Amino acid sequence: MVLLELSKIVSEAFKQCGYDSSLGVVSTSDRPDLCQFQCNGSFDGAKQYKKSPVIIAKEVAAILADNKVFESVEVIPPGFLNLIVTDDYILEKVNQIASDEHMGIAQCNETILLDYGGPNVAKPLHIGHIRAAIIGESLKRIARATGRKVIGDVHLGDWGLPIGLVIAELEVRNPNWKCFSVNFNPQTDKIEPLNVNDLSEIYPFASKKSKEDESFRGRAKDITADLQNGHPGYISLWKEIMRISINDLKANYQKLNVEFDLWYGESDAEKYVPDLLQSLKEHGVMYESEGALVVDVSEESDKAPMPPIIIKKSDNSNMYSTTDLATIIQRQRDYAPDRIWYVVDKRQELHFTQVFRCANKINLTTAKLEHLGFGTMNGSDGKPYKTRDGGVMRLSDFIETIIDAADKKMSESDFVSTADKKAIAQKVAVAAIKFGDLSNHRLRDYIFDIDKFLAFEGKTGTYLVYTVSRINSILKKLSVKNESICFKHIYTDIEREIFLNIILTCETFQNAVNERAPNYICDNAYKLAALFSSFYHDNHIGNEQDEHKRNAWLAICVMVRNMLIKQLDVLGIETVESM
Repeated sequence: MVLLELSKIVSEAFKQCGYDSSLGVVSTSDRPDLCQFQCNGSFDGAKQYKKSPVIIAKEVAAILADNKVFESVEVIPPGFLNLIVTDDYILEKVNQIASDEHMGIAQCNETILLDYGGPNVAKPLHIGHIRAAIIGESLKRIARATGRKVIGDVHLGDWGLPIGLVIAELEVRNPNWKCFSVNFNPQTDKIEPLNVNDLSEIYPFASKKSKEDESFRGRAKDITADLQNGHPGYISLWKEIMRISINDLKANYQKLNVEFDLWYGESDAEKYVPDLLQSLKEHGVMYESEGALVVDVSEESDKAPMPPIIIKKSDNSNMYSTTDLATIIQRQRDYAPDRIWYVVDKRQELHFTQVFRCANKINLTTAKLEHLGFGTMNGSDGKPYKTRDGGVMRLSDFIETIIDAADKKMSESDFVSTADKKAIAQKVAVAAIKFGDLSNHRLRDYIFDIDKFLAFEGKTGTYLVYTVSRINSILKKLSVKNESICFKHIYTDIEREIFLNIILTCETFQNAVNERAPNYICDNAYKLAALFSSFYHDNHIGNEQDEHKRNAWLAICVMVRNMLIKQLDVLGIETVESM
């Protein structure tokens, strides 16, 4: 990585001057009009060694002046160290990236279990599910690009009260179904087939009913407990609900280019609950409170009251915390991950704090547990995105709305000339949705603006997809194939800026992983696309008479395209051949 390499050189210079080597950290310049890189360690050194920062900077600069990596080393009062590297250094690095199968991205040997998605079965995906899917998918791909083994688990909500509500309502509507009979035999008795439309109507109906009818809610709770305790009729009906739900969920996630390695649910952790209870007992941390079994997870450093975590309710049924803890046991035994990341709404912070503290208290896993919270996607009114009539919009309806808008946008645009507009519209729509989301830091709330996100200009997924398409057109027109690339000369300043962006992309991936923040990739990809647009505007590639220069510029087109495709891919965005 370039910044790490330059920091080592500058750190050694500080050390040779008798100063702490940690002062030599190099960063990209805050003033690219003055220099490419900078080091501000002289200011911390001034406090530590009681010297003027400019004196320290000059001493270090004198050492660096003889280093062949730097074109210039300049000290700017009151102590800034401004650095410009040579073109030879830039070319060496960009050629290394061009020939590297990982495109210069540093590789790390680590296993991550990534828990994202988190939908409940028996109910359709809605707009509230979109951020977990988009952010989780991108973090999975970014981490994989850095060499890590990443296992993505959807972690279905399939074992709690929502399922009990659905079964309770099905029982009310179909009391004669065999599965509700005391003599139901799963080996010989059949389950009535369901469809996704039935389930989509039943869950909201049952949920609303449970808030108005206490006896119905009580019945649903009883059914939930019986299901978890192995009631044969409920188990068979639950399996049919799961079959229908998972097929529907997969179809909707596929539209967003989101894929999971595991389709486990809370139910898969059920068999580990006895082990959890045994471990809690052995550590002597579980006790009874008002009929429930709980664990105290408060700490002296807590600034606010921390309630105990509930393991078993008074009716002996499990909580989300129970299955989350049992799932940790399952993941430790099956995959022994180094980290487990939970991409879940930031409003669930208390829940995960309780779960993690309990897990660490009884040494359930060797993995580092992290809750990667996120904010909400809001409408133009600044409130969570809803339908025009104020209801919660289905995810499938939302996606279709954006696809239709993209189709219309391209029909009105001079940019688009292809006949296959519908297929392209879908990819453009997903690019708009994903880039519009991921370009914000995951913790931030943001406003979804269809017109803004579908714009062919500006910081949008549409613009980036179009940029790749335009490069494809250039290469096709000039009959250029994606062959091996070797850069020998930098002809213009804009080329130098493009190369600097490319050689710093490794740091971008590292930052995105370290901070669990895909917005770093979005920013970097947009800057590269904008630089290429300036490069293309300033240079008439096809008409260039100098063969060496023309070939170099075509190689830049190939390099930029490959780098953009790589970055868009880790954002979960597909490019198109032409537009």
